[in-house]
Amino acid sequence: MPTATAPKKKEKKTAKRATSKNVMAKASKEPKKDLSKTYNEFKEFEGHQYTGMQIGRSHKWNYDKGEWKETKITPDLWEVSYAVTKRRAGHAPEGSGVPVGTEYHWYILAHQNVRKLNANDYTTALTGLKFKLAHKRADKDKWSATAKTQRKRLVKLLQTLIAELEKEPLPLDFEYNGKTYKGSAIPITETCREDTCYEFDVMLNDQEMGIIKCAKSGWKMDHVKDQKLIDAIGNELFLWYE
Repeated sequence: MPTATAPKKKEKKTAKRATSKNVMAKASKEPKKDLSKTYNEFKEFEGHQYTGMQIGRSHKWNYDKGEWKETKITPDLWEVSYAVTKRRAGHAPEGSGVPVGTEYHWYILAHQNVRKLNANDYTTALTGLKFKLAHKRADKDKWSATAKTQRKRLVKLLQTLIAELEKEPLPLDFEYNGKTYKGSAIPITETCREDTCYEFDVMLNDQEMGIIKCAKSGWKMDHVKDQKLIDAIGNELFLWYE
């Protein structure tokens, strides 16, 4: 498992600005890709082959009005169930994605932050990770992994998470906009490449903030709206290793 470090600084390169005319001219010369073929073709990630969506790409979904049920088991433990239809924000390119009828079994590890607004309403924000335990192709009757294998994969996932949580996290201590922020950042191990990590789970002033990621365009967080605060957190990650 790679040693967690902050993202290394990269030298800035000057690139020529692409005009819309140049882009369209180039696109017209390139043959149209068969999206179903590129989706299903084998790709490589850390020496392992995989198919499907390319690493680093993302989806955005809108969820219909769903049904969330919860039952209190202990003072701090609740059983939850949630069922809803999710819809792509926009439209899938023709021929892309898996066939209709494909199924997945995911395991979600996430923080849910809520705040009471009135007697009946709460804000809610969910940030975390989801891990694929198995899938079932539309034209198959069996899942890609047996129940026993799925349990083994889940145990390994949880053991990795526990190992990360038991390590000393990266400390965060800075001032922004007249306010002092203290907290920690836990590297997401799966995003580490050659002693460099690109995503961290951040907690500030005892509040879970979500995952910060180092993208090509800079530091990003999904539920933090203040970009300057996000940049201040990212800067602390850089300074810690200088």
